[in-house]
Amino acid sequence: EHSTGTLSKPLGASVSYPGPPMCGIVGVLCADDSSAVGPLYEALLALQHRGQDAAGIITEDAGRFCLHKDNGMVRDVFGPAQLTNLRGSIGIGHVRYPTAGSSSCAEAQPFYVNSPYGITLAHNGNLVDLPTLKRDLEREFRHLNTGSDSEVLLNLLAIELFSNLSSPSHEGTRSVSPSSGAGAAPAPDCVDAAGRKLESLSAFDGKGPTDAQVILAVNELLRRCSGGYACVSMIIGYGLLAFRDPHGIRPLSYGRRLAEGSTEHEYMVASESGALNALGFELLGDVPPGHLLLLRRGKEPRMHNCFASAAAPLAHAPCVFEYVYFARPDSVIDGISVYRTRLRMGEKLAHLINRTWAAHDIDVVIPVPDTARTAALECAHALDIPYREGFMKNRYVGRTFIMPAQGLRKKSVRQKLSPIASEFAGRNVLLVDDSIVRGTTSSQIINMAREAGAKRVYMASAAPPVRYPNVYGIDMPTSAELLASRYSDEQMDEMAREIGADRIFYQELDDLRASILEEAAAQGSSIRGLDCSCFDGKYVTEHVGAAYLQSLAQERKANRGDSDTNACHLLYKLDPAPAGAERAR
Repeated sequence: EHSTGTLSKPLGASVSYPGPPMCGIVGVLCADDSSAVGPLYEALLALQHRGQDAAGIITEDAGRFCLHKDNGMVRDVFGPAQLTNLRGSIGIGHVRYPTAGSSSCAEAQPFYVNSPYGITLAHNGNLVDLPTLKRDLEREFRHLNTGSDSEVLLNLLAIELFSNLSSPSHEGTRSVSPSSGAGAAPAPDCVDAAGRKLESLSAFDGKGPTDAQVILAVNELLRRCSGGYACVSMIIGYGLLAFRDPHGIRPLSYGRRLAEGSTEHEYMVASESGALNALGFELLGDVPPGHLLLLRRGKEPRMHNCFASAAAPLAHAPCVFEYVYFARPDSVIDGISVYRTRLRMGEKLAHLINRTWAAHDIDVVIPVPDTARTAALECAHALDIPYREGFMKNRYVGRTFIMPAQGLRKKSVRQKLSPIASEFAGRNVLLVDDSIVRGTTSSQIINMAREAGAKRVYMASAAPPVRYPNVYGIDMPTSAELLASRYSDEQMDEMAREIGADRIFYQELDDLRASILEEAAAQGSSIRGLDCSCFDGKYVTEHVGAAYLQSLAQERKANRGDSDTNACHLLYKLDPAPAGAERAR
């Protein structure tokens, strides 16, 4: 059922790609007589904002994987023929956005391995101890064909699960010294969320692993890996599992709905609750940090705390950029409404403007669509200034922040936005954006506002200055490329001149934190901390220091513009290879 397109590299050639792409993941367990591909496809459409470079779906049908993945938007990758071939009532899906040098379709997820059982995995985030983990895998005689963290996670899961099958106890199952991860995990107690003891380890029975064996494997995987990641996996003969890093940096929600014409529940796990809501799933909550969610047919969901016996839990620190930019406004992450946090950001931004420039001459507030609309609306309300839509957006052009090359971003801005001249002509305009990263988009938009007749153009960011790279799954490659890294807080006038603005405003970090944590308290969420590393340079995991950041910057810079790494050297497809294409032998 799988065919390959033209290969431009040998299958044995491992290719290293720089940088972690931000992604969206989903897993679905439907009623036994239902098809999973429909909900998976619709969920990926709902998560398309998280990745527009590649998409993939894998399902299980009678003990066989059915897989299709390729570069492109979800609607382009999956046609009627591909969807028809994705049979089965259980599956996982993935969307990816590109980073420089990572546009190979071989990087598209999900990935799978045949042993033990048949395991497939999709992931969102980034491992910061990747070199050490790769060396461990080499000692286990594991071949990695891509530079994707997901392939590393998948192979680690397979190794740990196989070691549990090979030994009746947990003792003595490690064959190599594991790398130190984000805190040492205790020996697994094999209990569910209610404290009920799970079955003991058992030998391979020809059908699938036990809950205890899966828990042991994931416990060890979490101990070995450091970084920010959320994963969804499927094991043939078992079901779905979803787990999250011990700090909960990347989001992961789950929910259920009644199967049509049945009293049986169907379950979904996804990067954002917005995907659940769009498909009629009731949000049950988020997978907590360091937890494993088990979804099996005919059984109630089981949540296992992989760090239940730890001396002290690691700090829960969700990524602040999810609330600032990436997540859908209708999503709820860790019990916190994204929409309402953005309202608070806009209000606090207005207070900052009034505090620092009480005699301002702003005539109108105009958002940079789409993400900034919520903050801009509340900012205008708090300033008591008219809010206007000033740009018409072409919705068929991707999000410029997640485009891999600076040249593409510059070209794309004018393709994406068209000014409504009547809203700019003769006015002093405050443009509000969710954030200013490289400054490329901002300078283009400011020029467009002036061309449309604006007298003065002020720029306001609902987020603080981005001065440090994000290493947990967002492509902020080097500090040198970040606009704010070249200026101090006392040099805002110089920064404004670089992007062509008459004045520039940035949210203060304390106000951004307060926007999220105040909303968390209002909604009863237990969140007390955030990962704000791209703003303050404080990374919550081990392995991230000056040497790591320098190495990461050098690797990404070296791979920019390398056309060879963009080659499609391995392509899984259900449909035949294009006419005239040479088939792999």
